[in-house]
Amino acid sequence: MQGRRIIIVGGGGNAERKAGRLIQYGARVDVIAEQLSPTMQSCIEDNQLTHIARAWQADDFKGATLVVAASDERQSDAEVGAAAEAAGCWVNVANQPQLSNFLIPSLVDRSPILVAITSSGTSPVLARLLTARIDAFLPHSYSELGKLAERYRDQIRQKIGNWRQRRRFWEQLLNGRIGELILQGRTQNTDQVLEQAIQDYDGDSEAQGEVYLVGAGPGDPDLLSFRALRLMQQCDVVLYDRLVSEPVMSLVNQQAEKIYVGKQRSDHAVPQESINQLLVTHAKRGKRVLRLKGGDPFIFGRGGEEIETLASESVPFQVVPGITAAAGCASYAGIPLTHRDHAQSCLFVTGHLKDNSVDLDWPALTRAQQTVVIYMGLAGLPFICEQLIKHGLPSTHPIAIVSQGTLSNQQVITGTLSTLASLVESEAVKAPTLIIVGEVVTLRDKLAWFETRH
Repeated sequence: MQGRRIIIVGGGGNAERKAGRLIQYGARVDVIAEQLSPTMQSCIEDNQLTHIARAWQADDFKGATLVVAASDERQSDAEVGAAAEAAGCWVNVANQPQLSNFLIPSLVDRSPILVAITSSGTSPVLARLLTARIDAFLPHSYSELGKLAERYRDQIRQKIGNWRQRRRFWEQLLNGRIGELILQGRTQNTDQVLEQAIQDYDGDSEAQGEVYLVGAGPGDPDLLSFRALRLMQQCDVVLYDRLVSEPVMSLVNQQAEKIYVGKQRSDHAVPQESINQLLVTHAKRGKRVLRLKGGDPFIFGRGGEEIETLASESVPFQVVPGITAAAGCASYAGIPLTHRDHAQSCLFVTGHLKDNSVDLDWPALTRAQQTVVIYMGLAGLPFICEQLIKHGLPSTHPIAIVSQGTLSNQQVITGTLSTLASLVESEAVKAPTLIIVGEVVTLRDKLAWFETRH
């Protein structure tokens, strides 16, 4: 459409939407309409379009590439379409795909990368919804990746004559370290690094491996970040633990090698030291290694221990935060962690230590006007409640436990320090769980929303 003459017949909402897309494509747009809506009038003025303020005539279509019939009157639009086709033009009749021989797609622009979406005229609203979703999901930095490929295309073709080797090089480039640097906006030395990679290429060199330490959130896949999802879908190997939900795992690259390293209290499928070494070994083989952790990797996730090992072994890595269980489960349970009337601070603690004991700073947990969130505390719940009462909280102090938080089978039980342990035992609650202690628990009766949605 670049530079071509396009005629739009109509001056209302349909005509305005069509004009907007055609202008985006670089067309020269003329509008034929006796009357214009205020927004169409603004569109014409803002884009310096030609307006012919009268009824259309068959001679108007001579020399036009495309005629768009968008008067919002079906019979009139059909007549315009027939006349335009007789004049040798391409025709788009709004909301009547059977009369059209040209479709105008919605466009996601990451120039030089373009993505066009069309419903073949059957559902423009659905096409717009999909366009908005893809536009939100596709980082704008893909434009920089496209420009990088454009700049180095000839140079790489000259260096690597074999098309199979060249395709492998491009895949390693765009999915590897250089591609990630661009997508993260860290473009300062990208050209220098790429030129060095081209110079060093010998046909047998392995791609440089990298580790992605990614927080999978509390369970609901809708809570994943865009970056987390991108890395999940491009990894070669994934090491995942017990807290990563099945819906989240279903989004991981299906061709990736999957290694379960799950841990639960007193039952570590793979020792932490072995996990650290697996990350190093696979990355040094040139693999893109995804370390997928429930919640956030830096909140009771041992992420710090793992990247210490990677740093000492000079293995490149990046960390993608996830929604920690405290934030996710509390939100889905309808329990705000802070509230002006009930809690001005919030404390996160783990329910068992490295030796599986429960030895917490009990006086700190019993301060007034605060919320305490206890991770991994199911097995020690009776002891925890006992110690909180012993150190000053009343036996009637509100407490809740959330099981399978953010998932469709989420279970929330509320009670007091004196009653919750017996309630949990009678309900046969299973891990993973999160315990919330504080006056904010009393707000759940009013604010619970997730269970009522199902």
